[in-house]
Amino acid sequence: MKSKMERPYVFLNVAMTADGKIDTFERRGATISSQRDKERVDRLRAEADAIMVGGRTLLDENPKLTVKSADLRAAREVNGMTPNPVKVGIVSVADLKSASDFLTAGPARIVIFTTQRTSKKQLEFLRARGVELFVHETQRVDLPKALYTLKEIGINRLMVEGGGTLNFELLRLGLVDELTAYVAPLVFGGETAPTLAAGLGLVRSEAIPLKLAEAETWEDGGVLLKYKLLSNSG
Repeated sequence: MKSKMERPYVFLNVAMTADGKIDTFERRGATISSQRDKERVDRLRAEADAIMVGGRTLLDENPKLTVKSADLRAAREVNGMTPNPVKVGIVSVADLKSASDFLTAGPARIVIFTTQRTSKKQLEFLRARGVELFVHETQRVDLPKALYTLKEIGINRLMVEGGGTLNFELLRLGLVDELTAYVAPLVFGGETAPTLAAGLGLVRSEAIPLKLAEAETWEDGGVLLKYKLLSNSG
């Protein structure tokens, strides 16, 4: 595993229901955040060098991953940054369509980490669209290697916006420094509805310890929780 000095500072940001769901069983990107939380997330994006999402989020939810506020984009430019952070996709089979918001919304630099499971034709298509591609010779993207590459290309502060499988793998591998969760006053239920952390799961003795750094109760009924990862503290 790469040391923290060899990778960006990584923070996960999620909006979830009181029962821990980040979407409904339909998996169509259901709205969870309040307006206040959406504004908070936009500020987080504006402070990041790059925003990363996993394959299911990338292909099913078609995220734009751009800063919505014109003022925040302008402030980035004043500080010598691009209007939007770098978009980063982690996807085993990068079957993005030409009309994908991930590819077209911007302007923004686009980086995709994928595997040899992506066809040569699709790789050529993505390169033609200006995507910076890193193809790993594994069945799944090597996450420590990907973060090392991001650090090499100038990414020092990396925001992760899911989904649950990517969140879990980053946490399991000790590649996360901070976790912020907006807990909305909602319940979705559903055994198949995605949660903050998915994957294979861990037994109790291997649970990932967190340290609560901040907790805020909002007038919209939500709660904002910020955790530090104990394994990465100090």
